[in-house]
Amino acid sequence: MANIHPSAQLALARVEQGVSAGPLAVAAAGAVLEAGCALAAAACVGEGAVIGAGARVGEGAVVAAGVRVGAQARIEAGAVVTRHVPPRAIVQAQAATIAGYVDTPAHWQAPPAARGGALASVVRGVRLHRLREVQDMRGDLCAAELGRDLPFVVRRSFLIYNVPNAEVRGEHAHRQCEQFLMAVKGSVRVRVDDGRQREEFCLDSPGLGLHLPPMVWGTQYRYSEGAMLLVLASLPYDPADYIRDYGEFLALAKELA
Repeated sequence: MANIHPSAQLALARVEQGVSAGPLAVAAAGAVLEAGCALAAAACVGEGAVIGAGARVGEGAVVAAGVRVGAQARIEAGAVVTRHVPPRAIVQAQAATIAGYVDTPAHWQAPPAARGGALASVVRGVRLHRLREVQDMRGDLCAAELGRDLPFVVRRSFLIYNVPNAEVRGEHAHRQCEQFLMAVKGSVRVRVDDGRQREEFCLDSPGLGLHLPPMVWGTQYRYSEGAMLLVLASLPYDPADYIRDYGEFLALAKELA
């Protein structure tokens, strides 16, 4: 059952079950408020915008026309959102950037460099590797060997760079392809999700590598200025291997559980 304050203006929007709206909240014509979402006091949702199931829009926040806010996302009070928001993302008011993700613990500590090794994530099959590093007055060297450090034969590689801090990359899973991510310059936050568990890692050294097996939803965000992310893949590029819809991913992950 919806819980709508008498002063809220939602008459021209599509309002699903369990929606709540505070005083003076507004949803324009063609907006969609999916089940269980909430608009705080004076929140404004533009024409044709979609607020995903269970999402929260904070007091005085504005969601621009045509923008989609993903399921379970959180928009902080006063934020002005002009771009699509991924599921479970937390958007802060300052510059409307993603500050983190709901129900996603952050893990920053990697295995000590002296002994190398890998740290298992709570997310199925994901492992954070500490690669072997050698440092001397001539410069630093980081090495990775197939079988010891790299868990698959590399068939493809690509480099992501010149990413504005506010942008989000990834937001997909692979059906068969494995990936190994390394921040060769700067830092990048990587969020991983197997449909049941979620965790976040900060890649801030060339000596750290994150292994993502198939059927793990990966998102990269908060690129530092000048950051460069190297991705090693187990298969050549194949558009059919990508799962880009989070709802479809959750359904497939549930079948595998």
